[in-house]
Amino acid sequence: MTVELNMIQTAGIGALALLVGMWLTRRVGFLQRFCVPSPVSGGLIFSLLTLACYYFFDITFTFDGTLKDIFMLAFFTSVGFQSDLKVVKKGGKALVVMLLLLVVIISLQNFLPVLISKVMGVSPLVGMAAGSISMAGGHGTAGGFASVMEQMGLSGAATISMAAATFGLIAGSTIGGPIAEKLITRWNLSEPVEQPETIDPAMAGMESEEASPKGRMSRLSTNEIEYQHYAKASYWIIVVMAIGTLASMALSSTGLNFPTYFGALISAAIIRNVIEATSYRKKFDLDKVVSVGNICLSMFLGMAMISLKLWELAALALPLITILISQVAMIALFCYFIAFKMLGKDYDAAVLVAGICGFGLGATPNAMANMSAVCYKYRYSVKPFLIVPIVGAMFVDIINTGIITMFLNWINH
Repeated sequence: MTVELNMIQTAGIGALALLVGMWLTRRVGFLQRFCVPSPVSGGLIFSLLTLACYYFFDITFTFDGTLKDIFMLAFFTSVGFQSDLKVVKKGGKALVVMLLLLVVIISLQNFLPVLISKVMGVSPLVGMAAGSISMAGGHGTAGGFASVMEQMGLSGAATISMAAATFGLIAGSTIGGPIAEKLITRWNLSEPVEQPETIDPAMAGMESEEASPKGRMSRLSTNEIEYQHYAKASYWIIVVMAIGTLASMALSSTGLNFPTYFGALISAAIIRNVIEATSYRKKFDLDKVVSVGNICLSMFLGMAMISLKLWELAALALPLITILISQVAMIALFCYFIAFKMLGKDYDAAVLVAGICGFGLGATPNAMANMSAVCYKYRYSVKPFLIVPIVGAMFVDIINTGIITMFLNWINH
């Protein structure tokens, strides 16, 4: 028996999964510690329910992905708007080194799983689904490339990549702190500091006070000006989404495989930097654009997670587990033996290594959480908290998309 849900019903269940995930995050310390997104935790519960319906009642649910794709497009448009080239100068030499390391890591994240897939006799697309698409890219990129891999012949691409992204999210938060801790103690880079009793230890690993509901309350506003800013941010995103569809059409005419969001992402980046060169930059509220984009990301992830067909993972369990473990081992060894030395072998480098583990396997919030946890125990470090947000907001998705596209077209030919 198949139950078909239209786009409104799909969006409603996706939003419900998001709300359930938010409820869980407030009550389960594990989810807070590893920065698991609310739509992932809530959506996983719904996907487990559909798995139970499939096995015990022979009921299959099909979800309309129309609105899901629109939310995804809106999110990556907001990512493009964060690409301010002027900010790059603030990062200095360390930023350049980080970008070089990022290119190497992402390349290895694709080469290694493709090689393992071929050795184990499965499609190299399985390796790509568990590669930088889901590791450095996270759930957003995993969802964005799922349709591309489906069209290339990988059945269950969304399920594989989302499962891999969830694994990476937890792994990235798990290994970042311990590796930095090992480097700091081995090279005697800093001594632990005694925290005042007034500091809540539960905040270790959080980006800032605003990460807690209480911290956010002081910043909430409901006045008319605030509404107008959010409205303008939404309009900007919608307009650039439309422009991005034209850019995507032009890119597809090259014969190469690009994700549907790439045109919008590039268009937003160009428009943002044009705005920065004009007087309108003072009126352009980037924070609101980012907020609207994050709302769309949450909705997209909620809808993507509820539509996972977990039973499709059964036949790929051994290859997928092998690939994911190798990804974690590769990042850990690379950060410990190579990245730390290239970044200067000092305390800043150790903190940055914790960040690399975070966004190399999970997402930028994981990187920030890892670094915050290290600094909470030792001391604050300015450079990592300047560089990692720049890399995470401006470069990861663009570099990752370019390298993924190269690998997919290499596999396809």
